[in-house]
Amino acid sequence: MAVAASPVPEEDRVRLLAGTHHDPHGVLGAHPVTGGMAFRALRPYAKAVAVVAEDLRAELRDDGDGFFSVVLPLEAAPEGYRLHVTYEDAELEIHDAYRFLPSLGDFDLHLIGEGRHERLWDALGARPMVHQGATGTRFTVWAPNARGVRVVGGFNFWDGTGFPMRSLGGTGVWELFAPSVGEGELYKFEITRADGSKTLRADPLARRTETPPANSSVVHESHHEWHDEAWLARRAERPAHEAPFSVYEVHLASWRPGLTYRQLAEQLPAYVADLGFTHVELMPVAEHPFGGSWGYQVTGFYAPTARLGTPDDFKYLVDALHRAGIGVLMDWVPAHFPRDDWALAEFDGRPLYEHEDPARAAHPDWGTLEFDYGRKEVRNFLVANATYWCEEFHIDGLRVDAVASMLYLDYSREHGQWTPNAHGGRENLDAVAFLQEMNATVYRRCPGVVTIAEESTAWDGVTRATHHEGPGGFGGLGFGLKWNMGWMHDSLDYVSKEPVHRKHHHHEMTFSMVYAYSENYVLPISHDEVVHGKRSLVSKMPGDWWQQRATHRAYLGFMWAHPGKQLLFMGQEFAQGAEWAEGHGPDWWLLDPAYGAEADHRGVRDLVRDLNTVYRREGALWERDTDPGGFAWVEGDAAEDNVFAFLRYPDEGGGGTPLLAVSHFSPVVRHAYRLGVPDEFAAWQEVLNTDEARYGGGDVTNPDPLKPEPVASHGRPASLRLTLPPLATVWLRPA
Repeated sequence: MAVAASPVPEEDRVRLLAGTHHDPHGVLGAHPVTGGMAFRALRPYAKAVAVVAEDLRAELRDDGDGFFSVVLPLEAAPEGYRLHVTYEDAELEIHDAYRFLPSLGDFDLHLIGEGRHERLWDALGARPMVHQGATGTRFTVWAPNARGVRVVGGFNFWDGTGFPMRSLGGTGVWELFAPSVGEGELYKFEITRADGSKTLRADPLARRTETPPANSSVVHESHHEWHDEAWLARRAERPAHEAPFSVYEVHLASWRPGLTYRQLAEQLPAYVADLGFTHVELMPVAEHPFGGSWGYQVTGFYAPTARLGTPDDFKYLVDALHRAGIGVLMDWVPAHFPRDDWALAEFDGRPLYEHEDPARAAHPDWGTLEFDYGRKEVRNFLVANATYWCEEFHIDGLRVDAVASMLYLDYSREHGQWTPNAHGGRENLDAVAFLQEMNATVYRRCPGVVTIAEESTAWDGVTRATHHEGPGGFGGLGFGLKWNMGWMHDSLDYVSKEPVHRKHHHHEMTFSMVYAYSENYVLPISHDEVVHGKRSLVSKMPGDWWQQRATHRAYLGFMWAHPGKQLLFMGQEFAQGAEWAEGHGPDWWLLDPAYGAEADHRGVRDLVRDLNTVYRREGALWERDTDPGGFAWVEGDAAEDNVFAFLRYPDEGGGGTPLLAVSHFSPVVRHAYRLGVPDEFAAWQEVLNTDEARYGGGDVTNPDPLKPEPVASHGRPASLRLTLPPLATVWLRPA
């Protein structure tokens, strides 16, 4: 039936073999020619190739170097024709990858070109699908500077010669639908750079990866069935800054070393729920090559780390936490990425994800590269990534790492090492625009999700709406919450001092109220504060072991009562004495009943449970965290006594009552200590005392209701006389 051969033209042949052809589909596959239809195939190592259809079988001529061709007297190629390929020791019958139309639509390409594809992961990466009647995987990648791109993987023995991708116009996107390639296959992209050299790259949009140190991407399709509908339906009832929000920070790989996502799902939700935290915050989950980075140097922005299981396994963990009534926050790292030569750095031979100016690209602190927030495709990659975790994994909040390093052009740079913006300022206008777009997009697409900024400067309007302009001329960044790094530094500095010296640092505990309502704050005692020689929380405290534990408990009581949300890193809930190390995680043996001091550590954990229980019950402690009317000092100047006392008020008209919090950071008992209180309540009852014996304290308490006396004090017409335990925090409410 064959009438002639139609070999690949020499120029195309050279380019295909070199991996520099931008349109392999225009050469390979079936094409009309004089005399019929030309069929051309590139099948390296094949002994023979034939075209087969229902009533057709025709051998192709071997043109050398893996090329085969034939011209058949047909008006059109048979629909769904296949190639029968004979190798030395195998025969395959497969769909011809080069007979397919592009599997990515024009609208997708338009959105990618505009930098506005909010579900970018649906368009780029590896997606198993049925296309024109064939089952396979669509591979797409953005590489605008590449001369050519080929897919390599286990399915072609890591030789991409027969799998060149086509360029889809000016978007810089390359595409190939590969029939018969399915879930679980390893792959990478072989990119030919402008200078003709080649580089093998993991897929920036890979949704699954090999377990490090291996770094191939893995074709993935989710099969998880969610069971958290009730959680998702109610999580948007209150914004985070008006809801109880008490966070347990976890490094998954070391919380209980060796556990997988699914094993963690059997233990972590129960533990967190028992302690009463409303949320967990997971240190970065996205794939990263170096475990010692704790996940903060990401190479796989769309893939949960394979160290603990598959993406569906991670979904199972999130699902389990939600069913236990626990929200899931995740650290997200859009500030920088590592320089690994198989990942994002100079991805297609030139700066692509990083800024083209080397001085702007190089992160001065971490040896990494900063994203080019001014490039629309890069901004799209990151904005879509934020919504990806929320939509695909039902994440309830993103804590955005290192925001300050993004906002300032001169961050960690000396004079002469940075260039001012168009207005002569130090603000990174591209980063500002990116953060505003990210926050606006997440809040629009994902009801009930909160974004949290780790931002350590006095940038104005971190948690202000993006459309509300501040005095500096910028709209707000649009975050829901911000870590209060000032409170953390000041308060830790205070409690680390010997009690006799604390009177000289009294202001460090009160200064936070000067700016407490400038943003919506989280009070963070995070992993950063208990590593690298900073000592664990209890070990920061001076004195003997009893005093250290007492101060630890008093500090937690002060923290839970202070306006703002709370975050506590794992191990600090039971006063672990050693610093955290990712190699072994918390010292759980401290809670073993066989250990002599187990009661000391269990007591602190019991206190944390009770702090959370009372906190969630008393609306005064969270309903007006961002309202100055929800707080009033009773005693803020008792430096000589090391005493801090304040009232927290609930929503007006909500039926709640105020709460009086008194923290005493001196190692003596103070009897009949007078504090002014509102006179409309007949008596006040102690609801929490960190010195109770069951917490490991000395049990100096106020067991009976305290009746206000008509003695003016602290600007109020009535006052209480109470006993202040040593190194303790006491909470009271109207009886």
